[in-house]
Amino acid sequence: MKQLTSPDGTPASRLTFGAMQFGGTADADASRAMFGACRGAGITHFDTAYVYTEGQSETLLADMVATERDSLLIATKVAYAGGASRVNILEQFDVSRKRLQLDTVDLLYIHRFDPDTPLEETIDTLAHLQAQGAIRYIGVSNFAAWQVMKAQAIAARFETRIDVIQPMYNLVKRQAEVEIIPMCVDQHIAVVPYSPLGGGLLTGKYASGGTGRLSTDARYATRYGVPWMHETARDLAALAAEMSVDPATLAVAWAAAHPARPHPIISARSVEQLQPSLAAEGFDMTPDLYDRITALSQTPPPATDRLDDR
Repeated sequence: MKQLTSPDGTPASRLTFGAMQFGGTADADASRAMFGACRGAGITHFDTAYVYTEGQSETLLADMVATERDSLLIATKVAYAGGASRVNILEQFDVSRKRLQLDTVDLLYIHRFDPDTPLEETIDTLAHLQAQGAIRYIGVSNFAAWQVMKAQAIAARFETRIDVIQPMYNLVKRQAEVEIIPMCVDQHIAVVPYSPLGGGLLTGKYASGGTGRLSTDARYATRYGVPWMHETARDLAALAAEMSVDPATLAVAWAAAHPARPHPIISARSVEQLQPSLAAEGFDMTPDLYDRITALSQTPPPATDRLDDR
């Protein structure tokens, strides 16, 4: 797999911290406290985006990373809105770079696939930024495997490559195992998945009658509204109780323990909420425990959908 490093060669940490709540549900003080907790736990990889909290996420993160900049890997994303045209990428990236107060951003993602812009234009723009030294790694988020391979073929023509992909991946959303992760292993693309807690489902709070995004956000209610997913969450909570471990720790550690060695993105509104996920950084996920947790959910069928070929 692709080994991501900071400018001074520091390897990307096992976990990634997502700053999407900085300046939103987490105010400046809470954001700084979470950043400090992450650094204390050895987190070196921080992720944000042009669209997060109307720019506050990037702006707040800038002040925190300034004193350690060369030993940290900073990622942002552009082109969620407005498409992945050359003009839109350059305009949004220019704003992001100013907010982050960085001459070079380590990793720049295209936030989602744009079917209306030729991939040649998108990749040419990223290759140009890389050649200028404005970015170090090229990433894509929310792309299908075929879209990544198409982008990879085009990138080769511009003498560059797709280095990183950011897919959704957690114990109840395992579609990435079918084609995306095997593709990444073959192509030496680093995997930095988001939502290892399944929108909070895998924290165990819903199993105990709690509320959250799944009960207030229609998108999350639809995404995780399948009965077997809630059964899996209850079973994970029961296993965690048996082990005297927080369910969130098991969920994040499981996502990080995939043989492809992904770098799951953790996030929170406060240090207190973050701690169970942070604990996964040093959690010892044995092969037996990994298999036991995997068995709690439904394994997606192979890409060919020929179960007899297994």
